[in-house]
Amino acid sequence: MTLTGAEIVIRCLQEEKVEHVFGYPGGSVLHIYDELFKQDSIKHILVRHEQAAVHAADAYSRSSQKIGVALVTSGPGVTNAITGVATAYMDSIPLVLLCGQVPTAAIGQDAFQECDTVGITRPCVKHNFLVKDVKDLALTLKKAFHIAQTGRPGPVVVDIPKDVTAARCEFSYPETIQMRSYNPVVKGHLGQIKKAAQLLGEAKRPIIYFGGGVILSNGSEKFTKLAKRLGCPVTGTLMGLGGFPGSDPQFLGMLGMHGTYEANMAMQYADVVLAIGARFDDRVIGNPDNFSAQPRRIIHVDIDPSSISKRVKVDVPIVGSVPDVLDELLRLTDGGFQADPAVADWWRQVEEWRGKHCLDFKQEGKIMPQFVVQKLHEVTGGNAIITSDVGQHQMFAAQYYKFDKPRRWLNSGGLGTMGVGLPYSMGAQFANPDMPVACITGEGSIQMCIQELSTCKQFELPIKIINLNNGYLGMVRQWQEMFYSARYSQSYVSSLPDFVRLAEAYGHVGMRIDKPEDVEPALRKAFTEHKNDLVFMDFLIDPTANVFPMVAAGKGLAEMILAEDL
Repeated sequence: MTLTGAEIVIRCLQEEKVEHVFGYPGGSVLHIYDELFKQDSIKHILVRHEQAAVHAADAYSRSSQKIGVALVTSGPGVTNAITGVATAYMDSIPLVLLCGQVPTAAIGQDAFQECDTVGITRPCVKHNFLVKDVKDLALTLKKAFHIAQTGRPGPVVVDIPKDVTAARCEFSYPETIQMRSYNPVVKGHLGQIKKAAQLLGEAKRPIIYFGGGVILSNGSEKFTKLAKRLGCPVTGTLMGLGGFPGSDPQFLGMLGMHGTYEANMAMQYADVVLAIGARFDDRVIGNPDNFSAQPRRIIHVDIDPSSISKRVKVDVPIVGSVPDVLDELLRLTDGGFQADPAVADWWRQVEEWRGKHCLDFKQEGKIMPQFVVQKLHEVTGGNAIITSDVGQHQMFAAQYYKFDKPRRWLNSGGLGTMGVGLPYSMGAQFANPDMPVACITGEGSIQMCIQELSTCKQFELPIKIINLNNGYLGMVRQWQEMFYSARYSQSYVSSLPDFVRLAEAYGHVGMRIDKPEDVEPALRKAFTEHKNDLVFMDFLIDPTANVFPMVAAGKGLAEMILAEDL
């Protein structure tokens, strides 16, 4: 069967069972768009900016077990997409970005809308390809999907010159792929896993620390089973929320810079740490010298060997996929696991720390952002997919919305990208059309991709936007207040639009809420009366509200600033 390169691209996507492609057309991808027009198995989602296309594809992947796909044109199409690619790369999200490129003969000639896609994306992708021969196209796309979703997941870029999409060749798509240079380890070393089981049995102050790898590997169910069997305290990273039920008493909450007092203290003073699918990053353990000062033994399970002992020395490294290693740990602890009696004393200490109630706040006067998130959890029953932008509202969402299931919490953890919230909601809604989706954002972040309200109207997406509007770049203002003598340099957002009228101008429902007693009724109205509409709720919140606890830069986990300290 002889097909053009453009036809091959579509056939390959169909073979990979791709249902949605997020993109924006341009000259170098018009052959591909023409073939998209001729078929109806793949739905194209026209965004309003290429950055949003990649963010939406990213969230499509995060909120499902599918691979997100984005399609952009050459030059500025690619450069606009880079932020989305880097965001996915930092959070290990599997997606495939198809990019147009100028014809092969024009590459390197400074042609119209040319850029070095391979060179630009190299630092922020798992892998990238430049296809110069149409005969290589099908195999390259097979490799792209394989690489994106195996091992430590990540984004893969495929750069396709326009003449390649016009050329013809015989088409066949391989059912399987084997790459000599790419063979990620899946099975953990049994000897190391046995050492881990032994250490856990001997531990007097154990803690389980998990991250996004538990969710990305679909290991949440097995992880929860192991944690229940071990019976020790559990804490998770920002990216891991939902990997273990957030409402379970065994869960101490998120740890790290804005983690709970009990989670940080338990992590700092544990004698055995079982780390699964996490990487001990700077926002989690604070100053590594301070963290390493406490004697403890660390078991680290991760699919990526380069993440192990990268920031913290590990005693029992286990390279392998999370579900496979959990299978072995469950087998080794089946029926015979007995925790050390001293663990009961450890739990008493943990409960004493928990007794500080570090997340308590007072709702009086102006609307507190924590109150809005609590009411959102109550109104949705904890069953919504929550996306967030980046800043104070992101931390309030993580602290006060209890995620009991995986793939319900979508945010930019590694890169910290403002503007992701709305396109994340779009991707999540397409992947989960029957689920309620809410975007928790701020008046600064939402304006970075606000043009996607147009996309939401085109496709009638019933997203609920919770805009925690404090008139400031909140996290910047908080740091300036605490560490820069309240010199608020460029953190005040003046000349804000009327968000209600702006939402209405895009054809959506707008609400402004400025009284605490109106918070719950507005949320209930949005999720019932306006169930099928996009509702933009502009909550005018207390501009002085800060996120606590807080570990300042360069400090250790136990050196938290609490609200009561100020």
